[in-house]
Amino acid sequence: MAAVALPQPTVHAGRLETHHARLEAARAGEMGSVHSWELVTAVDGPGTRMTLFLSGCPLRCQYCQNPDTWLQKDGTPTTLAEIVTRIRRYAGVFRATGGGLTISGGEPLQQSAFVARILHEAAAEGIHTAIDTSGYLGRNASDAMLDDVSLVLLDVKSGIPETYRTVTGRELQPTIDFGDRLAARGLPTWIRFVLVPGLTDAEDNVDAVAEIVSRWSNVERVEVLPFHQMGASKWDRLGRAYSLAETRAPEPELIERVRGQFRARGLMTY
Repeated sequence: MAAVALPQPTVHAGRLETHHARLEAARAGEMGSVHSWELVTAVDGPGTRMTLFLSGCPLRCQYCQNPDTWLQKDGTPTTLAEIVTRIRRYAGVFRATGGGLTISGGEPLQQSAFVARILHEAAAEGIHTAIDTSGYLGRNASDAMLDDVSLVLLDVKSGIPETYRTVTGRELQPTIDFGDRLAARGLPTWIRFVLVPGLTDAEDNVDAVAEIVSRWSNVERVEVLPFHQMGASKWDRLGRAYSLAETRAPEPELIERVRGQFRARGLMTY
């Protein structure tokens, strides 16, 4: 029987060329997938900061406030030049307030080439830089990239491996490995822990987080972030099942108990 030719995709050559060019630009760190950005004060690091939210994340946290950042393909293709121009626009504000640039997500280390280029350009301008990361993809952060980082906001989502897996769908160990690496470098780090009643609030889970973090002498502070429902509408809009719809914000007594567990380890805690 004669071979039957399969139909070929009817994609315009110009579109193929554009797609190829974008892939090459992404590999070189010249282009990335951006969800949004905002100018905030004393939220994602010191001073007034431009927080750049990238698209794409390997974790599926039950309490995620931004499930619309999970898929890298859903972001807006944005060039390095566009980002650098925007950063320079606010350089005066950063200097006046002691602020700078924070790259968040999603998970910024999913687009490590793009992030490395942005950080290098900002550092060359003398701008304070921070990355907000779970550490799960810490292996993607080269030593050269970390040389351009002033501060790491490290989300330690739980301290017991089984709980971490329940919360995120992933493993805890890569976060510990990344934290160990930051500590060895002496890179200033702020720890973030989201307190969710019935999910992350168990005393042994909090103790396990505090035990891990207390090993890292580079940790300047721990931020206990109370769970809230501000992101629930995004889950509904995306048609995703939201398991914490009935979960209430933690009571003040619970928040203070958890902060006390960190303070008992000698950690500056907010």
